[in-house]
Amino acid sequence: MTDEGSQAQADNCLTQSRGPHPSAPQTPSPPRGEGKSVWPRRLAYAGLGVGALAAATAASLFWYASTLPPIDFTAARDRSTVVLDREGKLLRPFVTADGRWKLPVGADDVDPRYLSMLKAFEDKRFDQHAGIDPLGALRAAGQMLANGRIVSGGSTLTMQVARLLEPRQERSLAAKLRQAVRAIELEQRFSKTQILDLYLTLAPFGGNLEGVRAASFAYFGKEPKRLSTAEAALLVALPQSPETRRPDRFPEAARKARERVLARVEAAGLATSDEVAAAREEPVPTARKPFPNLAPHTAEQVVAEAPEQRSQRLTIDARWQASLEQLARERAIGQGPQLSIAILVADNETGDIRASVGGVDYFDAGRAGSLDLTQALRSPGSALKPFIYALAFDNGLAHPETMLEDRPTRYGLYVPENFDLGFQGMVSARKALQLSLNLPAVELLSAVGPQRFLSRLKDTGAAIAMPRDGGAPGLAIGLGGLGITLSDLTRLYVGLARGGEVVPLHVKSASGVIEPPLRLVEPVAAWYVADTLLGAPPPLNAPPGRIAYKTGTSYGYRDAWAVGFDRKHTIGVWVGRPDNGAVPGLVGRVVAAPILFDAFARIGLDPRPFEQPPGTISASSATLPPPLRHLRQDVPKTVAALATPGLKLAFPPEGAKIDLSASAVDGAPQLNLKVSGGVAPFTWLVDGAPVMAAVKRREAAWQPPGKGFVRISVIDAAGASESVSVRLQ
Repeated sequence: MTDEGSQAQADNCLTQSRGPHPSAPQTPSPPRGEGKSVWPRRLAYAGLGVGALAAATAASLFWYASTLPPIDFTAARDRSTVVLDREGKLLRPFVTADGRWKLPVGADDVDPRYLSMLKAFEDKRFDQHAGIDPLGALRAAGQMLANGRIVSGGSTLTMQVARLLEPRQERSLAAKLRQAVRAIELEQRFSKTQILDLYLTLAPFGGNLEGVRAASFAYFGKEPKRLSTAEAALLVALPQSPETRRPDRFPEAARKARERVLARVEAAGLATSDEVAAAREEPVPTARKPFPNLAPHTAEQVVAEAPEQRSQRLTIDARWQASLEQLARERAIGQGPQLSIAILVADNETGDIRASVGGVDYFDAGRAGSLDLTQALRSPGSALKPFIYALAFDNGLAHPETMLEDRPTRYGLYVPENFDLGFQGMVSARKALQLSLNLPAVELLSAVGPQRFLSRLKDTGAAIAMPRDGGAPGLAIGLGGLGITLSDLTRLYVGLARGGEVVPLHVKSASGVIEPPLRLVEPVAAWYVADTLLGAPPPLNAPPGRIAYKTGTSYGYRDAWAVGFDRKHTIGVWVGRPDNGAVPGLVGRVVAAPILFDAFARIGLDPRPFEQPPGTISASSATLPPPLRHLRQDVPKTVAALATPGLKLAFPPEGAKIDLSASAVDGAPQLNLKVSGGVAPFTWLVDGAPVMAAVKRREAAWQPPGKGFVRISVIDAAGASESVSVRLQ
């Protein structure tokens, strides 16, 4: 090779190393190594490095996660106990054991716009990331490098949930790393909706408020299902700094925080400029509102019975409850400072309690508002009279058109008087009950027997309190000489509305074994009473013939009662002083009855007439069977008792099961009836209705229309009666 050739080769290498000669054409340099580019290889090396770094980071995170204990979900499980109405509306919440309001809530319970605003402001990519938002983390890192401190944590909503589940005071990289690891765990374990539910439940809103539902009630007095733009924006802003932005303490700071959220909302297109402008004008709440406190006495009772149950659903209707509590409050204010009112509404078909007002104001110490007066034992006055008549009708002693004497009468040392101290003379049982005359009621009770009357009431489960003298019950019990609760009295009236069947009243839906109804009287007797009470004179300006009702006034004007029913509901009202003090002018017809009619107007009346059972007798006093025309007969009861043995139904015996096929005559079922003692002639009744004319013989035959339970009664000429219940099969 010549020297010239060698020099040319050297110049060429120099040119390749330093770049093209200025005079050389600008052509691309040939790539190194067999003519291939080096950039794909460099990118591959870089990718391998990033992959290795990612793998190392992931391995480190998994290792770190393995060193952590399981996530503690105690904070999520510790919630306020809530009592709900029949439709799930909140009646009353209770604070947690450490005094916080933390109501259960889920994404479905919150305004969808609030959720959109929350994501736009806190975590734009919440629905896409796996717990950590890389872009948010890079932004936070850049801010930290630029400012030399942590400006924003770049926390996703999932990371915030992790922090709320395991709260720590410090803001450090170690704390962020722990939150990131926990966020990944949460994303792997729960759906996005479940994670959002956790945030909505755990987010702090200042003071002892946790969760968006508690905050919505405290600041706006409503469920978070329907929030205005301004309300939603404020709830989005508060959890970032709940103590320094509390609107009840720092309203200006809360307003500024709301402004920042509204600006972001407008930029994200979640609200129009007009909506945002209107939201900016909406005032910030400056005080907390009280939480719902409907049916507080009932709520306390059910929570005390099952303290471990975090949610209690009752049969109460929140709308009725609120309306009747307001009614009681309005009427009590007009009656005096120490007066209280209790109201109970029951469904006749199911026994569900639809409203229970235990007192006028739960927090009014002057009215003893914390006492549940639906459960207080008080004297019912005349409110028990319908059951005296019902038993008399049921036992065949009387009919609504039976004539009774309203005249001065002495029963040993007991001399009853009418409320107005006057007398009506001869009156029908219907009129005597409608006018609430005392003398006819006592006369009927004397015929029925006080002990028998009391036993029948107790057999239905009613808690009856008797005077402390310990003696046998006297005739005074018919005029209020005993104690009964509004709850039990209302239940007895429900029995009349149900045709004589008494069912338990309950505030929680029945589960498991359902108690069978208890028979107080037969349907015919119950209908007689209901039809009679439907004609009772209504209070002033109230429509007549709409409600079957009865009032009562206890001795000394201490208690005023009114209980009434239609086909669908029964309402009981009590008015008085919780300390049992006398109140001049406290009369049931004047004070309690108007409240009863107003309560029915608020819940709605059922216009259907009471269903008339078969066997009822529509007749005047003159056309009734002779024993039913007058309670008092020509032969005095005392003389008849001395001259003849007492009346006794010899056959069939009480509780007998009788096979009708064994006593059939010419293929037709026949039941033989037999009586001993008493004064002829005898009148036989089945389920309160006469089945044959009065007969002088002590034996009779009756042809039953079919099988089933029947109540057979016999009445003699002196008015004595005897009844048994049997089953025909």
